[in-house]
Amino acid sequence: MYAAEASMAATSFLRNPVRIRPTTSHNILITKSLPWNHKCQCSSTRSSNVSVDEDKSVFSVTPATKYDVDYLGEKTKGDLNVKLESLEAFGIDGQATLEGPIEEVARMEAEEAEGLLKDLGIRSPFSSRQSPRGIFCSRTLNLRSISAIGYDMDYTLMHYNVIAWEGRAYDYCMENLRKVGFPVDGLAFDPDLVIRGLVIDKEKGNLVKADRFGYVKRAMHGTTMLSNRAVREMYGRELVDLRKESRWEFLNTLFSVSEAVAYMQMVDRLDDGTIAAQLGPLDYKGLYKAVGRALFRAHVEGQLKSEIMSKPELFVTPDPELPLALLDQKEAGKKLLLITNSDYHYTDTMMQHSFNRFLPNNMGWRDLFDIVIVSARKPEFFQMSHPMYEVVTGEGLMRPCFKAVTGGLYSGGSAQMVENSLDIHGDEILYVGDHIYTDVSQSKVHLRWRTALICRELEEEYNALIGSRGHRESLIELTNQKEIVGDLFNQLRLASQRRTKGRPAQTLAATNLADQELSDSMQKLLIVMQRLDQKIALLLESDGELFNKRWGFLSRAGFWDKSHLMRQIEKYADIYTSRVSNFLHYTPFMYFRSQEQTLAHDSYSYYCSKIYGSAADNEVNSMS
Repeated sequence: MYAAEASMAATSFLRNPVRIRPTTSHNILITKSLPWNHKCQCSSTRSSNVSVDEDKSVFSVTPATKYDVDYLGEKTKGDLNVKLESLEAFGIDGQATLEGPIEEVARMEAEEAEGLLKDLGIRSPFSSRQSPRGIFCSRTLNLRSISAIGYDMDYTLMHYNVIAWEGRAYDYCMENLRKVGFPVDGLAFDPDLVIRGLVIDKEKGNLVKADRFGYVKRAMHGTTMLSNRAVREMYGRELVDLRKESRWEFLNTLFSVSEAVAYMQMVDRLDDGTIAAQLGPLDYKGLYKAVGRALFRAHVEGQLKSEIMSKPELFVTPDPELPLALLDQKEAGKKLLLITNSDYHYTDTMMQHSFNRFLPNNMGWRDLFDIVIVSARKPEFFQMSHPMYEVVTGEGLMRPCFKAVTGGLYSGGSAQMVENSLDIHGDEILYVGDHIYTDVSQSKVHLRWRTALICRELEEEYNALIGSRGHRESLIELTNQKEIVGDLFNQLRLASQRRTKGRPAQTLAATNLADQELSDSMQKLLIVMQRLDQKIALLLESDGELFNKRWGFLSRAGFWDKSHLMRQIEKYADIYTSRVSNFLHYTPFMYFRSQEQTLAHDSYSYYCSKIYGSAADNEVNSMS
């Protein structure tokens, strides 16, 4: 059910008395007689408040000038409050409206609320999180305190068909390479060759996947995956450092796919000597520049975007829920901004195609946004000031201006100009984009805006993780077995070592083991561990292949650790999700609360309590 439909159903539900007996033993009567439940009587007929629309005087909204900070450090600006003086006008004591311990009251209210949500066809926030269409929270965010929401367009509001869009970008890139003499015959676009979050090593002609610390876990030279030993020998003593832009290139957006595929294929051509000598002495860095120039020409010359504008239906995946999600936010009082690097003509064509047919009451896409900025030149838009121009005609003619106004369409400018025009600053603004650097990190680092990352692959990743549960459980079980067997082997090895020096083993029982018994036990355990290693290695190699056979999961590097991409997301994105329309399954008043972060010591304690139970507790107590 769309949020708008759910809202209408809820309004009708509250305005019309109705008795429901859905999933609870309680009878709930919704009436219009009182603005508050005079008493919490969950086991009997109850009265509910009138809606906000019927009597706005009952409620007040915390203004920006009088906000407080809650116990999680979030502003209370935008929170809805009950006016106690309004309650008194109805003869109700606001302090006595809920009787009994709040823990018991809240438990019963939560049970009934859960039933009502189900009857209204609305998913609870908890179930929404456990979904590939969920919104996931890295840092607690109160949407009520957000006054303005800015959006990027490409791969954010506009969901391209990656194979179609990047495939054509690849074709134009390769054609431009052909024109300057590069051998490209026989090459074809392979979208499975790379995934977002990988890093190009321009010195070695490699594509690598790093963990959150920067250690390389998988690598590919050209289009050939490297062995674990080769990776270790090549990168064992160095880390991926994205600050060294001359060497490392982070693939942090889907726009990087076509470039990376073309580059890795051309590395193969450079290695096999088929690149003509007249192109000059090329190393891997020079080759990367050549591929980048070829792709840049495809964008600058406008051939690619002209083709997309002429047939947008071939390149854009329509999302009917997307305009409705933005409409909810606008009607909730949020200022909506569109800030894109695309030019005016491209933006207007694509937004008309994707938005206008799904908006009600003959609205156009421009009606959604308070301010539209094209050719924004991000990331510089967030870093420095550039001249701003107002787009004044449908042909795109512009004139200089110094301040943006509501309903305006502009080119260039800066984020600070937007803040000053709206009189909204810093963490009152949420910016939503797909590019970790251009959209998310720069708006947070320079302006302290709140941030949301759009990562379309999350849906496929989520489903792949669910599909891999059995595989990963087997890996965990085998790894735990290896750890226990290995610990016994190490203890026997230490006992053998002490025996050769004429010293007793750690325990009397180990000291009294016969030499042959000790040797036989060690041999048996060693064989078991070697066979376990072979099995674990095979499982590790195939871990994540449901998402990508070469690189595994987007969010993980190796079995246990997060990927470098996931570390960047957690560091810079307050929330992240697969598409903007996922906001429709929440509300514009949502309070996103970050989940508990596990630590090595507390997760191990939890593991001990589950596996070893009281035995572990007794051991800990005896050691303390």
